[in-house]
Amino acid sequence: MKTIKNKENQLRINEIFYSIQGESTYAGLPCVFVRLTYCNLRCSYCDTEYAFFEGNWRDFDDIMTEVKSYNCNLVEVTGGEPLLQENVHPFLQRLCDEGFEVLLETGGHMDISLVDERVRRIVDVKCPTSGESEKVYWENLIHLRATDQVKFVVGSRQDYDFVTHIISKYNLSGKCPLLVSPVFGKIELLTLAEWILQDNLPVRMQLQMHKFIWTPETRGV
Repeated sequence: MKTIKNKENQLRINEIFYSIQGESTYAGLPCVFVRLTYCNLRCSYCDTEYAFFEGNWRDFDDIMTEVKSYNCNLVEVTGGEPLLQENVHPFLQRLCDEGFEVLLETGGHMDISLVDERVRRIVDVKCPTSGESEKVYWENLIHLRATDQVKFVVGSRQDYDFVTHIISKYNLSGKCPLLVSPVFGKIELLTLAEWILQDNLPVRMQLQMHKFIWTPETRGV
């Protein structure tokens, strides 16, 4: 997958904000989010379409100054699709070098092998409802580390059956935390919970906590 090259020590930033982490095993913790511009997927349920093209080029020093202003050690780099920007790798390295605990949320269609090993990679595996399941980079699942997390967003029974198949096919149980989220407002939470319990599926069901604290359309939370 082709990446976007830009000037040394620059990234195109959509927004930087301080909020409650709404997903992953870090849900509920204060976190600084660095949202990068651009995405080459068009998931049916995308809630950050404004990150496709909106954003400004900013130097690493400028970004770091804002990140540090929140006095929070947990930082998530997200998008859009952050791995589309080539300079995200030295930026992630800098965050780690300066002592931050760093999360990376990626759509799962980009190679994660170049990401600094200190970064906790949250890898989305797109289910059929997304409309983008054919673009999953399956090699990523072979090279997962215990510090990584895999996320599935489920909007139908077909999606759920897809999840169970992938967990079995790639022997993901016990490899790293597995997260299953409902498409917000599209599937009953009780229904998804019952499916998981019936199958004793080794996953963590998660909700997008920030959408319950604030309204789903609220930006910068």
